[in-house]
Amino acid sequence: MQEEVNEKTISLCINGGKISARILKAAMLKALAKMEQEKRDRKQMDKKAARKAEKDAAVCHGKQSIEKLMKHGCQLSNIEVTDGNIKSFEKCARKYNIDFSLKKDTSISPPRYFVFFKAKDVDVMTAAFKEYTGKSLSKSKKPSIRKKLEQAKERVAKHREREKTKQKERGAEH
Repeated sequence: MQEEVNEKTISLCINGGKISARILKAAMLKALAKMEQEKRDRKQMDKKAARKAEKDAAVCHGKQSIEKLMKHGCQLSNIEVTDGNIKSFEKCARKYNIDFSLKKDTSISPPRYFVFFKAKDVDVMTAAFKEYTGKSLSKSKKPSIRKKLEQAKERVAKHREREKTKQKERGAEH
């Protein structure tokens, strides 16, 4: 019970020659009005700060700077990526709704990339990374479109040569 009761002390200074009860009452009313105004101002500031914090937390998703990632108040983990095609990883990370930051280490050739993310997202991050590596491996196994086009051109050229030789043989027989 004692803890619930708050005791407050207010000091009020009034300069004057002769202070009557009416002057003291007016000064106390002014002090109370000022205290209430300050209380309302603090509430408004708290509401604005809460709205801003919600807005900052809601907006910061996906790729962001390390500073913004640290403001979330979580421990960070990182993975080293040596692939220069990091855009495909960003697509996977967006798909899994991961907050992450990329840092490029140019001291080594070829440059490395470090992907920083929240430590609590480790399981989600590994799933996204598996999908990313699976996609990149399947892309490397597929022949390029240009190679396919060259092969098709060669087949068409061989087919045309056969047609010409067949037509020449037929013409020679008649």
